[in-house]
Amino acid sequence: MALKERITEDMKTAMRAGAKERLATVRLLLAAIKQREVDERIALDDAQVLAVIEKMIKQRREAITQFESGGRSDLVAKETGEIAVLQAYLPAQLTPAELDALISEAIAATGAASIKDMGKVMGLVKPKAQGRADMGALSARIKQKLG
Repeated sequence: MALKERITEDMKTAMRAGAKERLATVRLLLAAIKQREVDERIALDDAQVLAVIEKMIKQRREAITQFESGGRSDLVAKETGEIAVLQAYLPAQLTPAELDALISEAIAATGAASIKDMGKVMGLVKPKAQGRADMGALSARIKQKLG
C-alpha cells in the first residue's frame, strides 16, 4: 500500500474512533500533500510524501521553539502531539553507526578530501537517508568527518 493511501486510511480510522487531535493532524498532512500535487501538477510518490512529512515536522519543531520562548506550554503540547502523529509515517530511523557507515561509503565513492567536497557526499547520502535521519544532523556529521 502506498504511503498516501495509508494516510487516507488512517484518517478514516481516526474519524471512526473519534480521535479529534489525530484526525486534525492527518487532515493537515493530506491537505499539504494535495496542495503540493496541485501546485506541481503531479501525483506524489512515497519519497515525495516523505519530504512533505519531514517539512511539516521541521515546521512544528521551529514552532515549538517559538512557543517555548513565548511561554505557551499549551501550544508546545499540541505541536509535540502533531510531531508524534507525523513521525509514525516515517520509516525506521538509522542508527548512528549506520549513518557513519553511509557517510564513509560516500566519502570513499566520491574521493572527498575536504569540506569543499561536502556537496558530493551529501548528494550520495541524502537519497539513502531521506526520511530515516535528520538532514541537519546528517550534514553536521559529514562536516565533522570532512573537516
